[in-house]
Order: sequence, then structure tokens, then C-alpha cells
Amino acid sequence: MNRKFFLSSLIPATAMLYAFKGKTDKTVRSSDHVAKSRLPAYLAAGDLIGITCPAGYITQEEIAPAVAQMKSWGFDVVLGKTVGARDFTFGGTDQERLQDLQQMMDDTSIKAIMCARGGYGAIRIVDQLDFSIFKLSPKWLIGFSDITILHCHINSNYRYATLHSKMCNSFPSDWATAEPIQIDTIKSIEKALKGEKMSYNAAYQPSNRLGLAKGELIGGNLRCIENLAGSKSEIKTDGKILFVEDVGEYLYSIDRMFYNLKRSGKLSNLKGLIVGGFRVKKDDEGDGFGKTLEEIVLDKVKDYEYPVCFDFPVGHQRANYALKCGVKHQLEVSAQGTVLMEN
Repeated sequence: MNRKFFLSSLIPATAMLYAFKGKTDKTVRSSDHVAKSRLPAYLAAGDLIGITCPAGYITQEEIAPAVAQMKSWGFDVVLGKTVGARDFTFGGTDQERLQDLQQMMDDTSIKAIMCARGGYGAIRIVDQLDFSIFKLSPKWLIGFSDITILHCHINSNYRYATLHSKMCNSFPSDWATAEPIQIDTIKSIEKALKGEKMSYNAAYQPSNRLGLAKGELIGGNLRCIENLAGSKSEIKTDGKILFVEDVGEYLYSIDRMFYNLKRSGKLSNLKGLIVGGFRVKKDDEGDGFGKTLEEIVLDKVKDYEYPVCFDFPVGHQRANYALKCGVKHQLEVSAQGTVLMEN
């Protein structure tokens, strides 16, 4: 494909979309959150995926396996200017990361944006992003961890579905020798982007609270969700199925974060709660917290009756499946295990 010619043919359409800037970029009113979220178009062969670094840095060599894999799915790939750029821990300066993500949001030829990796940085640019063109030509935003900032911001303000999934730094370098769980979770990204109805299973856990729930799926990294409290990116959980995951946190810190969810009302009107991977940081010797993760969570939801499941395959681990945020799902937690199914 002649990329230069293809993009130049889009200039009139893009210019027309820019005329709406300042007129259409209004966030959703609080009363609109009961409305069904909207789906960006699913991808077909030949569609273009952009790769950018809104948070941490990564090299072109490191993302090469991801690029090759996405091309094998039938997609074209374009790299943003921040891929290979570095400003200390970031994938370029705040301005460079902002401009790169904004360009991909505004480029109507790009049908999905894959964030190359997480780390830290999205919070530093989210308030400067202009969603005027994105609203007229939405696309899938893909990533997890620090990218939770963007998932929550888009869902709470613009009501478009996004894809919580592994990123470029999680693709195996050698597909032939990759573990089955790596292959399966990476393939879940392809399935989700191509519009397949998603379904997931998790083994029964004794701490699970049984039940059946239906609702919009939303969530991500617990620390990021907590940090958004009181901001215009704050997660909206009423009537939804919430999933959370985290890594490298002490149990007392997890307890504090769940107290934040409870005290801010984010647990009271849920339809269901999914607890994903939590790689807990060990307390200093002789300074244990005294409660398990399961005890912490169940204590915070004891006043509510919705189903709760633990050890769901999402988070900073190899068992990290692609989840469509903003899309209605059914959660069934039973003595046979947990099933999460897209409606």
C-alpha cells in the first residue's frame, strides 16, 4: 500500500472533521451513563493498526514480534514517532507522547491504536487530548496497566468501548516455542478486534461468592482506578461488572485501595466483581498485614449480594485475556467455576 498517497487522499475528510473541533467535544453528562456504550467498528483484513507509546518507552526491536504477529492476522501496521523514543522512563517527552497519540486518534485511516507498553505516563497527557475527531471516527484503544487511565477516561466521558489486553511487550519472540497460555491470550486480541463474541473460564475458588450477573464490563488496574478518584476520568461503576488487577502492592495497600472503592460508593451498586491477578509484594519480615487478599475483598463487599470471583485470567501475568471494556457481559460464578461471556 502506498501510505503517502493513501493518507493524502484522506486530507479533505480529515479537514472536514477538524471543522467540528470545539463544537462537538463535549463530555457525557452524568445522566447519560445509563446509555449503552458504543462500539468502534471491528477490524477486517487490510485495516491499519497504529502503535504508540503514551507511557513507558520501548524499542522497535522489542515490538518486532508484535508487529509480525498483527500482520499475520491480515492487518497493516504503522509505528508512531514515540516507538524507540525515550525521555528517562517515558516513551518520549510529554509533548511527544501527546502529539503521537493525538495524531493516531485523528488519523481516520487508523482503525485501532495499540499501546506498546504500560509503565507510567498516560495521566500526564490525558487532559490535553482532544476527542473531537475520535468521537466522529472512533477506533479501538488497546492496552492495560497504565492504559487503564485511558480506558476509564473514554468510558466515563465518551462511552466508547475499548480493549483491555496485552500490549506489544507481551508478545512472544518465538511463536513456535511459546507456552499455550501465551498463544491463547495473544489470539484473544485478534478475536476481539475481529468481532468474535468473547467467552472466558476460570477455575472454582473456595472464596468465590456464587451468583449470576449481567452488566457492562469495566475496570483495569486497581492503583490507576484509585488515582482517578475525584477527577473527570473517574470510573463509573453503577450497574456494571467491575474487574480489577494489580502487581507489586503490599496487602495493606490493597486494603486501602479497596477501602477507597467502598467509601467512594464504587462497590455499592455493582452487578458483579471480578478479581484478577494480584502479585502481592511481600511485607517486611515481622510486619505482616494479617489478612489474605480474599479476606480483604470479601470484607469490603460483605454488605452487598452480587457475585464475586477470584483468580480470573486478567492482569500482570501470562494469563491475561483481552476484555472488551464498555461491552455488556454475563458473569456466572458457580461451584463448577466462573464463566464470563459477552452478550
